[in-house]
Amino acid sequence: MSLDPDDPRPPYVQITNLLRAAILTKKLEPGEQLPSQNDLTKRYKVSRATVQRALRDLEAEGLVVARQGKGAFVRVRTERPMELRTHIEQAFTEQAVTIDFAGFSGETLHTALLEPIDKIRSGRLRPESINIRILVPDTRKPQAIPAPVEPAEAATGTRPKGRRAKETPLSRAHGIMLRSTQAITAAVTELEALGLISEARVSVRVHAVTPSFKLYILNQRDAFFGFYPVAQNTVPVAGKPTKILDVLGLDAVLFSYNQKDERGHGAEWVQQGQLWFDSLWSNLGEDFDVWGDLDEVEAP
Repeated sequence: MSLDPDDPRPPYVQITNLLRAAILTKKLEPGEQLPSQNDLTKRYKVSRATVQRALRDLEAEGLVVARQGKGAFVRVRTERPMELRTHIEQAFTEQAVTIDFAGFSGETLHTALLEPIDKIRSGRLRPESINIRILVPDTRKPQAIPAPVEPAEAATGTRPKGRRAKETPLSRAHGIMLRSTQAITAAVTELEALGLISEARVSVRVHAVTPSFKLYILNQRDAFFGFYPVAQNTVPVAGKPTKILDVLGLDAVLFSYNQKDERGHGAEWVQQGQLWFDSLWSNLGEDFDVWGDLDEVEAP
């Protein structure tokens, strides 16, 4: 499809939406290679930088993976969050929607929220209120992960401020978190601004603990828990492929617990998960402005 000249959204947003729709509807199958950047540039009549921005956003959402020298491919396991998306959509059928998330960046949560938010915009879902709390590590400060594999790469010194500051694995992780939390905040709060729901709130807090798992609690009734696998991963840092120790959150297997499941201790699990989240939120969490400037990331 071509871009809509009357659409007020930037071209890269339109391209992102078109490719995302093709992936989620399986027009582009898991493992399939996307058209090359040159092909996309010609197809949509935009600059290469515009196409690269769209592909970066899709990669941040976990829908595609870039392979050095080969191009971008649909993630083989994009179907992994489907169960979470289904339960989140079900949570949005209630009048008061609450979602508590603790993890590394919130990019999987952002992907899972896309469909129910679209259904609210089209009038197919009508909750009265939405309250989302996001608890993530403060990646402006040293963390155990992500970290360069090679010791020499760690000796980068203090990163200067500003847009031209040298990128590090930590600042890259911070950027992913910012993109995810900004997208969630913008999409949810827009629903209230448009008069589609009465109240919409997204709160983000950061803390000093490197997460080893992710946790979602929906409407204080359903909980999803998954361990973060730690592995070596090659990612673009400061414009070059860099091998780092990373958490593979998009590949985390989620275990589900329900408040009504007495036989499997689901009620106890949800209750304790909520207590743990609230304790970390209240005692270690610091309010974070997702629209603030990218602060200095301390060198490890």
